[in-house]
Parts: sequence; structure tokens; C-alpha cells
Amino acid sequence: MSFLFGGGRPQLSSAQKIEAAETELELVSDMFNRLSQSCLKKCIPADYREPDLNKAESVCIDRCVAKFFEVNMKVSEKMQGEAAGRQGAGGAGGMFGM
Repeated sequence: MSFLFGGGRPQLSSAQKIEAAETELELVSDMFNRLSQSCLKKCIPADYREPDLNKAESVCIDRCVAKFFEVNMKVSEKMQGEAAGRQGAGGAGGMFGM
């Protein structure tokens, strides 16, 4: 009955919550690793000359991270839009889907 009166969604069990958290952690870790590898390859030379980042390397990394997240957001929005379109077209019928 909580499904009818509890906000429209059934409650997840503890095992499902743990599984969802583990999946999210894996996705975030994968994204961080891809970001680190990509920006390191683009911005930091293979032969380290100084122990700290210089101004150019720092700016490059800042821009690289910003672009990475911008592209990631655009791809996520596009995929969510396509998924919503498939769900809406699947059983809607509508004017053209008779």
C-alpha cells in the first residue's frame, strides 16, 4: 500500500540500496580515472621538470576538466532524452502511432 500512498515509488531494500551505491561508486571511479588519464596525457609532459605545476599546465588542466564535464553533461542529457523518447513512444500510441 505504500506504493499507492507513498509518493509513487516502491521502497528499495537494503541490498538494492547497497547495489545501487556500489554501481554509482564504480561509475564515478571510472569517470575520474578517464578524466585523470585524458587530462594528464594532454597537459603534463612526460618528463617532469618541476615538482609543481607551472601556470600553463594548471590552466590546461582546468580547461580540460571543464570541457570533460561539459561533454559528459551533454552526452548524459542526450542519452536521457533518447531514453525518455523510447519510453514515451513505446506505449503512447498518439496521433501517428496508431
